[in-house]
Order: sequence, then structure tokens, then C-alpha cells
Amino acid sequence: MDKQKIYPRSQDRETVYLKNVITDPGIIVGDYTMYNDFVNNPVDFQKNNVLYHYSINHDRLIIGKFCSIACGARFLFNSANHSMTSLATYPFPIFFEEWGLDVSHITEAWDNKGDIVIGNDVWIGYEAVIFAGVTIGDGAIIGARAVVAKDVPPYSIVGGVPAKPIRKRFSDETISALLTARWWDWPEEKIADHLAAIRSGRVEQFK
Repeated sequence: MDKQKIYPRSQDRETVYLKNVITDPGIIVGDYTMYNDFVNNPVDFQKNNVLYHYSINHDRLIIGKFCSIACGARFLFNSANHSMTSLATYPFPIFFEEWGLDVSHITEAWDNKGDIVIGNDVWIGYEAVIFAGVTIGDGAIIGARAVVAKDVPPYSIVGGVPAKPIRKRFSDETISALLTARWWDWPEEKIADHLAAIRSGRVEQFK
């Protein structure tokens, strides 16, 4: 397996290994995480899909290994927010020249809710939107066009606007075993040796 390549499939230019097309130091992506885009060039993910992400905030998008991100999924960062503590929703600090404000206070125009953190082996569906400050646990599934404003537990399925829990993917015992095994951190050879067990859904075969 060549995790350094951009296109994991020789005849497919709509799917990329995301880590290998990212240049923004505020976006951290794990090995083998893939993004598919049949509308825009998937290489432009950080421009088209990571929105309102400005270095002045020092916020980060952190995505784990082996995630699957569908076309049009978007990550909406803190500068998209307007301050809720101000008496006005208008972002006066952005227009500091107009209003004689100090440029150093520009981040007061919005509420900073922190990083977006996506676990490992997460599937994010078509045109889903993930808000700043959200953490999505390992193995979770985000439904198509879901709007995710709250944390998602590991191995949960959520969907809707706003996104709400639908069900757990597995029993609590299986989820615990998967979170303990952390197969995504195994050496490639071990993952390859256990693909049958992973694909069968039988965690007991890991042992």
C-alpha cells in the first residue's frame, strides 16, 4: 500500500488521499483518509470545504486515519460565527477602519468554539456540515446533509438538521473492544492480515 500517493485508484481522479493534498498547517489529516468529489477538484478540499478557517484564530481541523469523506462535506470554522455576547450581531471589529477600532480586537467579532476533531474510521456523508468545536468519535457515521453542532460519540450514527442520534453501530461490548484494539494504529501488515475479521464485523477474530 502506498499511502503517499494522491490518487488511490489509478483510473479515478475524483478520490484523493486527503493528507497528500493539504498544505495548510492548521489542517491535520491521518493516513489513508480519503475524500471524494464529483463536483469540484478534490485536490482543492482545503479551499472549498474548510470554510472561515483563518490563521488568526489558531483553530485546527484534525482528522484521523481511514476516514471516508463524501462530496461536499464542509467544516465551518469559528470566523463564521458572530458574537452572541454583543448586543449587536453585526461584526464591528472586522470593519475596524470604518469604526476606529483597534485591529488587535478583530477576533472579538465572533465566538471561538475551538477545533474540529474527527476521530478515526469516521464516515462523513454527502454535503454534511460540521461546526466549530465539534468532536466526532472513532467509527461514527454522519448522515448525508446532516448539520452537526454537538459532539458525536464513537460508533454512533447521527443524521438530520440539527444532527441527532439514530443508533449505535454495535453493542457496547463490541464498541469497547474496537476502541481498545484501535486497529487503525496497527502496522499495515497486521491490518492486511486482519482484513477478513474487520470486514466481517466480528471483533472476536482480532484475538
